[in-house]
Amino acid sequence: MSGSNRFLLDANVFIEAYRRYYAFPICSGFWLALTREHERSRVFSIDRVSAELIDRNDDLARWTRAVPNTFFKRTADRQVVSVFADVMSWVRGERQFKPEATAEFAEDADGWLIAYAKVNGLILVTHEVIAPDAQAKVPIPNVCVEFGVPYVDTFEMLHSLKVCFGLRKRRKKN
Repeated sequence: MSGSNRFLLDANVFIEAYRRYYAFPICSGFWLALTREHERSRVFSIDRVSAELIDRNDDLARWTRAVPNTFFKRTADRQVVSVFADVMSWVRGERQFKPEATAEFAEDADGWLIAYAKVNGLILVTHEVIAPDAQAKVPIPNVCVEFGVPYVDTFEMLHSLKVCFGLRKRRKKN
């Protein structure tokens, strides 16, 4: 991957980072990097992910409200809607997925992420992994493979963007 790649982030990227290894008090640099890379037109997400994140009462919801409106792209686009319909048609046609999994996939942002990434030539960033035998959940990577949408995890994205977090020396208190 080159540094000119552009990425579209799944909700689990934000949520996992917030809850664990890039929590605001531990690594504010992660959140600054997302904003900086967005300003460079290399990192985005979609309105449906924003809705999931804002529907919380925590620092992640506040961060989501504070980033520029352009961070979360609108999915109400004719091409995106058309590809989303194709994605859903494929998912519904795959007999390996239980009806509950298909219904959940239709309600979540996942299909919209794949459609938006496909239409706009973006790399989807998710913590999900390919699972050829999945039945109870429709994994994003399974659908990405079917639709030719590249995907990576957070760490691959950060590596591609050449993001580096450094430590600051603390000032001694007198």
